[in-house]
Amino acid sequence: MVNFDDVGRPEPEPAVGELETLLGFLNFQRATLKWKCDALGSEGLNVSVGVSTMTLGGLLKHMTFVENEWFWRWLDDNDRLEPWLSIDWEQQPDWEFTSARQDSPESLRNNWEASIVLSNQQIEKFLANGSLDGLALRKWPSGESPSLRWILVHMIEEYARHNGHADLMREVVDGQTGE
Repeated sequence: MVNFDDVGRPEPEPAVGELETLLGFLNFQRATLKWKCDALGSEGLNVSVGVSTMTLGGLLKHMTFVENEWFWRWLDDNDRLEPWLSIDWEQQPDWEFTSARQDSPESLRNNWEASIVLSNQQIEKFLANGSLDGLALRKWPSGESPSLRWILVHMIEEYARHNGHADLMREVVDGQTGE
């Protein structure tokens, strides 16, 4: 039975196996970003803090990219999905952050949620033929590949880092605070 905290995030089970623990914390971090972006329109999703140009909408689009990058591209060595495939990343290294201002809140949320569904499918598919120790098919220039365990921990770190940014931006938008 999954317990939810006071803002609706699934709390990771405290006494389960490694895979369940990692997925529990990944889902908790995903739910944290959802909470920070909930009920905001374009104006709220486009607020930045200080001199930063980062926005909540940009974070949603960035995390859509990151979900697709690690679970779609790296696990199975697939080509990037659109719109990521058509971007000249050398010319526009922050494209997902800067282009988010032109996207509707619904599009940002729907694309992010769809990326999570695809990621979960990819994880399930990968685990059907392997384990947390299984290596992604895409390789770094060194010839090494990250394990699924490494990717999951990296994704937890990626969300946790950006959720700190999201905390600050949401507080500027409407004063909402919380972990």
